[in-house]
Amino acid sequence: MSDSSTARPVVEDFLPVRADWLARYSEPELEPNLPIVDPHHHLMDAPGHRYMLPEFLADAASGHRLIASLFVECRVFYRPYGPQHLRSLGETEFVNGVAALAASGTYGRVRACAGIIGNVDLRFGELAGEALAAHVAAAGGRFRGIRNVAAWHKDDIKATTANPPPGLLRDPAFRRGFAHLAKLGLTFDAWILHTQLADLIDLARAFPDTTIICDHIGGPAGIGPYAGRLDEVFAEWRESMRELARCPNVNVKLGGMGMHVMGFGLHAGERPASSQVLADTWKPYVDTCIDAFGPARAMFESNFPVDKGTCSWVVLWNAFKRLADGCSVAEKRALFMDTACRVYGLDLAAAGIEV
Repeated sequence: MSDSSTARPVVEDFLPVRADWLARYSEPELEPNLPIVDPHHHLMDAPGHRYMLPEFLADAASGHRLIASLFVECRVFYRPYGPQHLRSLGETEFVNGVAALAASGTYGRVRACAGIIGNVDLRFGELAGEALAAHVAAAGGRFRGIRNVAAWHKDDIKATTANPPPGLLRDPAFRRGFAHLAKLGLTFDAWILHTQLADLIDLARAFPDTTIICDHIGGPAGIGPYAGRLDEVFAEWRESMRELARCPNVNVKLGGMGMHVMGFGLHAGERPASSQVLADTWKPYVDTCIDAFGPARAMFESNFPVDKGTCSWVVLWNAFKRLADGCSVAEKRALFMDTACRVYGLDLAAAGIEV
């Protein structure tokens, strides 16, 4: 089990955000009146990686109608004291404070961090139940669930700085902790690589009453031993995702495709790619997910600032809107807002959020 006493502001292993490079290309936002709830972004203040509320709101103000967001853990601001299983409370306390600032309206209309997906190491087993309850109590009604990063590969593919152990989702201690989620009405976000989808399928079948969210389209890897093998990986990934979609308690986030681990290499050009190029590159993956899960169980995510290493906020959401071009009005509403609200129990009206 990881030692929370050494937790410090760390981030997903991601591409550097190059403001000068991003400035080389811009385009106007598409469908500017479409309401968006971003179900997956981070806040952090680590060396070389500052992305706090002002930076997030600046991105949101650059285009598109973002109305609310959900913060997803990235192992920041942990308590440096107290029992190990409670130290991650520091992150939830920090984000709840940010959410309160946003909810005041002082910083504009966007209700940032209206929901919080925190981190409790479920390998604490029975103690995980105590920790989960403490996060709920600390979050002022905003705590929606947790994420334990499980992305691991025997060839040490670098997808995260979390350093998860092999076989986390099948670990008996982890599953003892996992059993507490449904009791508290909490969700579980899973960040894995495509080679681990069988583990997630097994977990979903073992806990059919727990709502699970598969992050970043299930992590089809395109680096390391998978470099130059996108077609082969896609075929394997597609079959596994179709099988995962047969678990009615599982939902999928459509995003994370700007990360280096996917192997698309769209960060390597002299200037950023257009939203059309992004959409064309990502279309087989997004279409597969929407076909398998349906719009009611799929949601677009920014994964900012991680995906900002590949494209700007405006270009990213333009790409998503292009990918949803053939959808009905109701399906678009689901993909950009309603699915996130349903899955995470976000009541916009009760939170004073106007759509």
